[in-house]
Amino acid sequence: MHDASRARPCARLHAIVTSNSRPPFVALGAFYFFYFAVIGGFMPYWGLYLQSLGFNAEAIGELMAVVMATRIIAPNFWGYIADSTGQRLRLVRIGAFMICIGWLGVFVAREFWPLAAVLLAYGFFQNAILAQFEAVTMAHLGPQRERYSQVRVWGSLGFIVTGTGLGLAFDYYDVAMLPLALLACAVATWLASLFVPDIATPTRHEADSNVWQLLKQTPVWSFFLAHFLLQLSHAPYYTFYSIFLEEHGYSRTHIGWLWGVGVLAEVAMFIVMHKFLPWVGEQRLMLISLLLAALRWVLIGQFVDSVVVIWLAQLLHAASFATFHAAAMTRIYRYFGDGNQGQGQAIYSMLWGTGVALGSWWVGMLWASDSGPWIFTAAAGLCLLAFLILHYGAWRNGPSALPRTLAPTISA
Repeated sequence: MHDASRARPCARLHAIVTSNSRPPFVALGAFYFFYFAVIGGFMPYWGLYLQSLGFNAEAIGELMAVVMATRIIAPNFWGYIADSTGQRLRLVRIGAFMICIGWLGVFVAREFWPLAAVLLAYGFFQNAILAQFEAVTMAHLGPQRERYSQVRVWGSLGFIVTGTGLGLAFDYYDVAMLPLALLACAVATWLASLFVPDIATPTRHEADSNVWQLLKQTPVWSFFLAHFLLQLSHAPYYTFYSIFLEEHGYSRTHIGWLWGVGVLAEVAMFIVMHKFLPWVGEQRLMLISLLLAALRWVLIGQFVDSVVVIWLAQLLHAASFATFHAAAMTRIYRYFGDGNQGQGQAIYSMLWGTGVALGSWWVGMLWASDSGPWIFTAAAGLCLLAFLILHYGAWRNGPSALPRTLAPTISA
């Protein structure tokens, strides 16, 4: 009797914490913060770390491509399991723990193939858990899904902390400390996942399980193809931006601040996105993002020696990533509904990884000391092509082209 009376308040507290009317913003934000803190250290400085180990540009591109290529398989594999079982948060916790275990191999791997194997294992879990956590976040937000950007902004802040902090550190300390810093952030990510309240997420329903039929619809495939091309255009930035700047005389502290200001712009956009999204609409926001992304790559490629222009170009990260991503998350939820969120997020993540992996491999093959300007300009061309494809998808078919149960999900 006494134990039952003690259990009831705990049950009531758990009900309050997990209620959709009061999403656990702190717990969700903490996970995003540490997850993207790992990426904030990895993306700007992993190329420099590999360079310090003696790898050339081709090998650096290939090793970066290994990590990105795991997004081709891992998200779909995990998405299928998550949609079938509904155990998304449990899979996130397992994956976050395995990231910590897998990352230990970096401390002993120094040759190409052992390091590639470690990065393959790391990427398999790192690139799989985000898609499922996005679905968990949407489930917690419930009818307040327009507030997604206010949760996701903490990931951007985590990126800034490591992106700028490590840049300052590497001007005084050896870049060899990078793996240890990333391990600490990975452990914090796993710990943060333990504090996120579990929530029931729908499993796949027979009525809406035919994802391939949905992907055949012109508005859907054009959206995903535009997303793929946008990520392909980001490959030179993710893989060689820091190296490109260092070749043109920028210090590592300066490089860290440039990465940081880009994410600060992203933060600002995420904060106000819940107001812009209903007003402007998903389609228009994504089209604007693609045009501004093209402008950004031209500025980086052609005006790298102008400090003012490079800083202005970094502010456009708010468009090339934040605006498109926030609008895309809303569109994916509408396209795939509750029962297929895992697969919808997995396809989005898979195309992200495919684009960056192919781009990293391509850029690594072509990179030379004087090739940066035209490679970034070519990336701008990919964004313009994505703009035309996305616009075509909206022009060619409207909501009536989708299955009746999903028709209301298309937004112009």
